[in-house]
Amino acid sequence: MKKILLLLCLIPLLWGCEDLVETDYPSNQIGRAQVFEDLQTAQAALAGLYANLRDRYILKTNYGFGPLLDSYADNLKCYYVDQNGVMDIYNNSPQATNSTIESVWNNAYEEIYQANSIIYGTEHSIGLTESERDGIKGEALFVRSLIYFYLEQVFGDIPYTTNLDYEYNRNLKKTGGDMVLEQLEVDLSESINLLNEEYRDAERIYPNKKVAEFLLAKIYLTEHKYELAQQQLTDILQSSLYQFQEDIHEVFHKSGHHILWQLKPANGEDPTQEATFYYFMDSAPNSYVLSQDLLAVFVDNDLRKEVYMEEVTFNGNSWYRPNKYKNRENNATEYSIVFRIAEVYDLMAEALAGQNKFSEGLPYLNATRIRAGLSPITSISEEDFVNELLEEKRREFFTEFGQRFLDLKRFNRLGQLSNVKINWSVSNSLWPLPQTELLLNPNLVPQNEGY
Repeated sequence: MKKILLLLCLIPLLWGCEDLVETDYPSNQIGRAQVFEDLQTAQAALAGLYANLRDRYILKTNYGFGPLLDSYADNLKCYYVDQNGVMDIYNNSPQATNSTIESVWNNAYEEIYQANSIIYGTEHSIGLTESERDGIKGEALFVRSLIYFYLEQVFGDIPYTTNLDYEYNRNLKKTGGDMVLEQLEVDLSESINLLNEEYRDAERIYPNKKVAEFLLAKIYLTEHKYELAQQQLTDILQSSLYQFQEDIHEVFHKSGHHILWQLKPANGEDPTQEATFYYFMDSAPNSYVLSQDLLAVFVDNDLRKEVYMEEVTFNGNSWYRPNKYKNRENNATEYSIVFRIAEVYDLMAEALAGQNKFSEGLPYLNATRIRAGLSPITSISEEDFVNELLEEKRREFFTEFGQRFLDLKRFNRLGQLSNVKINWSVSNSLWPLPQTELLLNPNLVPQNEGY
């Protein structure tokens, strides 16, 4: 108990900095030796990192990358009376002064600082065994890589650092996006070597080796390294840990073997953020609804129209809201699923298509179609394969952590958003760097093009 109380006192010192690029704390104020004295306190530090992922923009539903990127693309329509620049993001007219974008940036770098602190503390711990150090460092490397991946996809060239020194970090220069991705290959390869196959919790709320392999595969696909991506994905699919979920009604239940990684709600039987954030009934919407453009890619007999969404009618008007997570009280069956095996299937289809192995990719493309009650595709042209893959991923993964934006960007198809988003321009492929950061650190200049 004394150690836990000590940790609670140290956490504000560890992670109370405003943001990594602007400031952090000298190492002599942190007390890492005490935090990493034993496994219990070290894992408590990791728990804080996961809580921030869930609650502070990166994987948060409210104002997180999920709804922000899905509305920035074409999956969600925004009904906010503008606050914090959210409507500007939806309208593809973000400015460098946008407070939501600034918060996303600051919170991401705070979490990177947090991960770096855990890595440093683990490496210098004398109280942990070698296997304990490996596991904690492997998880922190994975989380840091995930954050950097999103930052690179949204902002392009960004500061990359593993350093905790104040003077060094306040003057960071940007690292080219391609170089960031290459560094993430190195970081994730180390994470894979450190993590175990087995989950350290039966509910899969902490990443294992396969989760790190999954993120590495996604980075390989972003770099169009299709054979390397296929190798990682094959390793996941051959694992006895995972099984495709055939019942569409069970996809978002927390106990399935189709889950790679999920986030547990903060308290007891709290609902997931998704269950409450998108919910409205007997009223007009005041946040987000599914866009008409998204609804148009579903045929009538697609079971996902019944299971993944719900129609709401009010004063003669109708909207569709996301309804993947259904428990809004006394929730005992749902956690927020971050990675699931269905995405592994679709990424394998992409990896095979990138090698012109379209017939081999069809079974992976068809898996979620068949589960949704649709007929499998038996023959398809090369061009139509990619079109169908993007549409199938859109039908299956809407409102799941911004996948639509990431997919369109990876396939160099963001330009097609100009057909449905009136303000879309080439410069919208990146968000602006926050103006406050450019003023604090001139080494971040130039601003992204178009801003």
